[in-house]
Amino acid sequence: MKFLKLIPILFIFFGNVHYKNEVHAEIKNPEDFRVLSNESKKLSISNVEYFIKEGDKYIKNGDFEKAKEFYLDARKLSKQLASFYSDLNSSFKGIDARIPNEMQRKGKQTLQILAETNERLASLYIKTEKPEVAVPLLVETIRIMSPNSPEGKEAYKRLIQLGFVETKYKG
Repeated sequence: MKFLKLIPILFIFFGNVHYKNEVHAEIKNPEDFRVLSNESKKLSISNVEYFIKEGDKYIKNGDFEKAKEFYLDARKLSKQLASFYSDLNSSFKGIDARIPNEMQRKGKQTLQILAETNERLASLYIKTEKPEVAVPLLVETIRIMSPNSPEGKEAYKRLIQLGFVETKYKG
């Protein structure tokens, strides 16, 4: 009997009022809330690829200065991304193995596209008769990709062609 007297008190205490203008959040696609996971966002590998494609368009049109701007933007963004992925990789080592694995994978992708950007920029500088500016880019490509990678071997061949090094690499 005492239990039945308790029910109205609970309704009063917790309230049984429905709000007419109550707003409920509706999530149709959870990916919409992950703003940097979208392809069109600025801090992504896809944006680096966009800069490279735009630079390639200007190369075809003969506008080397505009192409250089896009390649430099691609290079800057890819270096930033590589740095961020490396920092996250080292921060989570020993804590959660999944995160360093993901960061390592994304970091490799970023370094690959950085090497591609360096190659395009070096070619542009060589074409515009500024080989001294191309040398650091080629050396960086060898450093980040290793001399045994296809990109590293190609960069070293370019250094030989420029006369910066003389010994052929047989690896």
